[in-house]
Amino acid sequence: MIATEVITIDPLTPEAEKVRKAAQVIRRGGTVIFPTETVYGLGADALNPEASLKVFRAKNRPPDNPLIVHIGEHQDVFNVASEVPEKIVDILQIVWPGPLTFVLRKADHVPRETTGGLNTVAVRMPAHPVALQLIRESETPIAAPSANLATKPSPTKVEHVLQDMMGKVDIIIDGGETFFGVESTVVDVTRDPPVLLRPGPFTLEELTKLLGKVEVPDFARGEVETNVAISPGVKYRHYAPTKRLILVENPKLLPEVVNRFSSKFRVALFCSRETAAEIGFTDLVKMTWGSKDNLYEIAKNLFDFLRKLDHLDVDLGIAEGVPEKGVGLAIMNRLRKASGHKVIRKPEDVEVYAGH
Repeated sequence: MIATEVITIDPLTPEAEKVRKAAQVIRRGGTVIFPTETVYGLGADALNPEASLKVFRAKNRPPDNPLIVHIGEHQDVFNVASEVPEKIVDILQIVWPGPLTFVLRKADHVPRETTGGLNTVAVRMPAHPVALQLIRESETPIAAPSANLATKPSPTKVEHVLQDMMGKVDIIIDGGETFFGVESTVVDVTRDPPVLLRPGPFTLEELTKLLGKVEVPDFARGEVETNVAISPGVKYRHYAPTKRLILVENPKLLPEVVNRFSSKFRVALFCSRETAAEIGFTDLVKMTWGSKDNLYEIAKNLFDFLRKLDHLDVDLGIAEGVPEKGVGLAIMNRLRKASGHKVIRKPEDVEVYAGH
């Protein structure tokens, strides 16, 4: 058990002395949880193998699941990557700081503990004042996965972090709620064409404008799991509440699904405001996570609502799917994984899952 210190910092104008205190912990090989624009990250010195191992231990994270390396300046990418494709160099100036992670060939001095044993490294420059100032004050890249226990929904509020990480890290920085609510987009640019490994706030449509053709494998949609952790968030169970979750991708089937399950179980429906108003079932627990017209609102609330499921007096959750456009692809990736691929698309699926 570690004596964890919680430091409250202004997310937009971080107090320098507080950030310096956290940076000193990073420099001496400790662990610091900090807000980014996507989710809270659990950080340590990316170039210190023992520090990286502390991150894995705190999260109970499998050692082959790589960490994202966060940098504070554009030129720092050349310190952690041995190769940066020429066309990517100019793109970095456009997209960083921001919620976009590039998988590159790693530099020799980046420990394999940080990269999960891979010869590649995932790199991004976060667009959050606290994160950027912490990295720069630490004077080292910071390896940081999401600051949750492995398999659980990622933390977007400090209370999520406190639930999972008190006593496991040196410092928790309370910087308020994160901006996007889902983890960064990850794209592998060591391959041609580039491959989307994890969808996020930086959308596929935006990627293709910059990179041209981008391959989207089934695991990036959350349809299947991979056997190799080539990127954070692609091999192991992720984002999952403890309670059962069913994802309904066919909106026409949602009333039938709710009716069938609510006749046998106590059910919470996670849906848009529009659907909540239309669907009836006055005795149903309805959790409205945003508007159909604003998928970024739904994305921001997603993990908070998945965590709330475990605290509701219900047996299971039913989640309404969203269109796979824009950030909707990231939402569906997370929901498919969170549900353990219990997905209803056709009438036969209702029979399969209602019988369990």
